[in-house]
Amino acid sequence: MSVEPPLLRNLTLKDGAVTSMISREQPDETSDGRTLLVLYGSESGNAQDVAERVGRDARRHHFKARVISMDAYDIATLIEEPLVIFVCSTSGQGVEPRNMTKLWKTLLRADLPVDLFDGMDFAVFGLGDSSYARYNWASKKLQRRLQSLGAREIWERGDADDQHYLGIDGAFDPWIDGLFRVLLAMYPLPPGVEVVPKDYLYPPRVRLEWVDSPELPLSNVPFSFPGSHPANLLRIRRLTRSDWYQDVRHIEFEFHDDVSYSPGDIAVLHPENDPDEVQHFMERMGWADVADRPFRALPNDLERPIPEDWPEVMTLRIAFTRYLDILGVPRRSFFESLVHFTADQLEIEKLQDFCSPEGQDDLYAYCHRVRRTIAEVLTEFRSVQIPQDYVFDVFPEIRPREFSIASSVKCHPRQVHLCVAIVQYKTRLKTPRKGVCTTWLTRLKEGDAVQIALEPGTMHLPPLPSTPILLVGPGTGVAPMRAFIEHRIQQEKSKENTLYFGCRSLDADCHYKEEWMAYQNKGQLVCRIAASRDQPRKVYVQNLIVEDAERVWRIVHEHKGYVLISGSSNKMPLAVRQAVEAVLTGEGKLSAEGAKEYVKRMEMSGRWQEECWS
Repeated sequence: MSVEPPLLRNLTLKDGAVTSMISREQPDETSDGRTLLVLYGSESGNAQDVAERVGRDARRHHFKARVISMDAYDIATLIEEPLVIFVCSTSGQGVEPRNMTKLWKTLLRADLPVDLFDGMDFAVFGLGDSSYARYNWASKKLQRRLQSLGAREIWERGDADDQHYLGIDGAFDPWIDGLFRVLLAMYPLPPGVEVVPKDYLYPPRVRLEWVDSPELPLSNVPFSFPGSHPANLLRIRRLTRSDWYQDVRHIEFEFHDDVSYSPGDIAVLHPENDPDEVQHFMERMGWADVADRPFRALPNDLERPIPEDWPEVMTLRIAFTRYLDILGVPRRSFFESLVHFTADQLEIEKLQDFCSPEGQDDLYAYCHRVRRTIAEVLTEFRSVQIPQDYVFDVFPEIRPREFSIASSVKCHPRQVHLCVAIVQYKTRLKTPRKGVCTTWLTRLKEGDAVQIALEPGTMHLPPLPSTPILLVGPGTGVAPMRAFIEHRIQQEKSKENTLYFGCRSLDADCHYKEEWMAYQNKGQLVCRIAASRDQPRKVYVQNLIVEDAERVWRIVHEHKGYVLISGSSNKMPLAVRQAVEAVLTGEGKLSAEGAKEYVKRMEMSGRWQEECWS
């Protein structure tokens, strides 16, 4: 079956409007043809926020819109969707977000017919950072794959760039305006129907039905989420010196039942907000008297229900402790919501300014530069009074946090170990900034119950234990490397294990130093430590790789070893790549271009793997 050309080829812009010469049969305006699905793949929550903004705009244009995470969507029904908007971020060095992996693997199946999606119209919006070589790689791959399977692209791909002075909105605002010009040409509004104004306040997605029963304590409501396993905190200890500026903890959890995971896998945790912060928030909102009064959240909009795994009966304290975010930095959509709930004219004008294209510099300075939290914003905008029925519309969900597992289940049955840097820093605001999840972890006491999900990671060991591995893991990037090393040492046929670890001081922040030295003394590991501040000249992991050129060449080329890299995505991954390329040009006598191609081939074959974060 032939594939129709993209709609863009059949559209012309005239006097700011879109005129269409669309040959595809238009749906009956009285039917349910104006349906739109928004699928998002999100790592940090930004893509989810964008997807929800697309959904809101779709409803303004009278589309029946569903906004669903890619991992929560039934992939088998995708061929039945006539109109899909995909929103996805790119993680690290060109990796798709974890909740997109299942969908992406399905789309890559070699047995899919080339006309599989010939009845689907689609558009893609990607989120990324142009400072990375594989900028918006996930969205670009998704776009090409959908086209190759017969789907028709109706609007050009949008590419958000963290480097843009307006952030995501710099690309999103013009992209979504163009998208709905195209959609209105394809699906004209019925006579007498107008696009809903942007400042229209829709009814809340739920209504609260108060339950006539005693107060409901937080401890009486069990907390779980899909795919999670019950566990208890076994122990927690500080890895960095007590007077060191950075607090890094080794944390061990023990599961109730046997669990299975592979080296390189991820532990997913759902943190809770600080109880004192929640109490202050309740008092600010005037909800302290009803904070523990139970209610049911009954859906007003079946297309926007609250998640199924949330409890049927909860309280405002439970909602804002476990499910709704008040300690994150708010996005623009939060300020757009607040405009509806204040009567103070000066505050209205300030909020409207923050929501305008011209006010984005002010919003960045007020909110993002100093990392001002949602709760702090509401403390400053004193006249804002949010109706309780709207809490699930206004406040974002607390997003789960992912940590590389720092243990092998072969060495620690029924356990998961983490290596976590506690997030705390200062801005020009008086109160220090704290990470929601790491602050929650430090509040836990031995024996406290938690829920942990285990997800596949992006790095894996070579299939043959005899294949040498070269691990690069500065700072907390060493977490998965500890899992790899423990697993390899349990394999009797494991041959050569090399670790390049980077820190500032051998005495202050060399994580797991005693373990590395013990393995090295037994001949099970070669550990090279770059303590950058212990000598006048700063030394980093990439410097040691160049120093070890002969050995690195033997591992990488002669023995076809694997190179696994984990840590900050700032400068380290590129510096390590350049160091290995220098080894290839020096010891291997390759040209500079030949060395780059060599590393690319390693990537394509899985012998070069990176898991890095910003």
